[in-house]
Amino acid sequence: MKRKLFGVIIIAGTISIITMGFGNNPAKKPTYSFVIAGDDRLAPEDTAGNPSTINRYHFKRMLDEVAKLNPLPAYLFFNGDLVLGYTGNDTVKLANELRAWIKMYKESPLASTSVKLVAIPGNHEIVEKTKSGKKAVAAYERVFVREMHDYIRGANGPKAANDNIGGDSLVTNQSKLTYSFDFSGDHFVILSTDAVGRESRVPWHWLKNDLADARKQGARHIFLFGHKPPFPSHFNSESGMEQFKTDRDSMWAVIEKYNCDAYFGSHYHLWDSINVHTGKTWEIVCGNAGAPMDKDWTPSYFGFTIATVSDSVMITSMGHDVDKAHSTLPTPNKSTTVRTRFTIR
Repeated sequence: MKRKLFGVIIIAGTISIITMGFGNNPAKKPTYSFVIAGDDRLAPEDTAGNPSTINRYHFKRMLDEVAKLNPLPAYLFFNGDLVLGYTGNDTVKLANELRAWIKMYKESPLASTSVKLVAIPGNHEIVEKTKSGKKAVAAYERVFVREMHDYIRGANGPKAANDNIGGDSLVTNQSKLTYSFDFSGDHFVILSTDAVGRESRVPWHWLKNDLADARKQGARHIFLFGHKPPFPSHFNSESGMEQFKTDRDSMWAVIEKYNCDAYFGSHYHLWDSINVHTGKTWEIVCGNAGAPMDKDWTPSYFGFTIATVSDSVMITSMGHDVDKAHSTLPTPNKSTTVRTRFTIR
């Protein structure tokens, strides 16, 4: 996969991306774009005086910059770990953190644009630390669905008990946490990667049926969004789905069978792209929206990712430099620029 050089200019407060280097193979005019970002929560030691638990400067900056994109994207997918969570079974505290996140979003210029926000749960919203490990909590799932209902874009996902599809073994209703929808001839799948009793896994039997139906309906592209990435990053980071390799591999086989374009994950506090099997589905990690950065990740920038969709899909990582040791400090003197760009064909 060849990667080309690009430039970014700021014109009248609007971020316009100038494409260079295509030569005799000009990029086709896009039909639309969408933005992906994830992990903007603080570390516990950084929350003093900030009960929202959000890395406020960098979160606000990201929303401002997305609102200035020209053309505007159709969607902003926020891919989990919006807030610190892990509240010790205090659902009121979790709800208040989520409400603070929503308040910051609503106060941003992005909220008054045509861009639709899609909120996706991460482990920090759904999981609790217990003596036997990190376990998803049904009450946390209900809080997320209740508080983020305006930013959940479907309800066709798998349910529990007798409503299960195949062998997904779900014990709680996932219909608004894992679901799908269509836009502009393309198919979008939202996946909760930490259902109760199925942590670090997704309901891949349901997914198989959903993707098969999407292909029958003639979907041009298929995009998947889940907080935890299926495969490890090139950089050292915490574990994703590899602790349940059989489930992970079954899921990925389904994703590749139906020729999905990309799985967008977060969880790792960095940006990375992994073409697991050459010529097949990409894993793209977009976990650099403001959470403490993974120590092994050398670029050290906060930002967001743009997917520009036509017959092909152009992936652009946008970011501004940040000091890892002081990652909550404002950096107005650091410009947001294109860091990586490549095309999925």
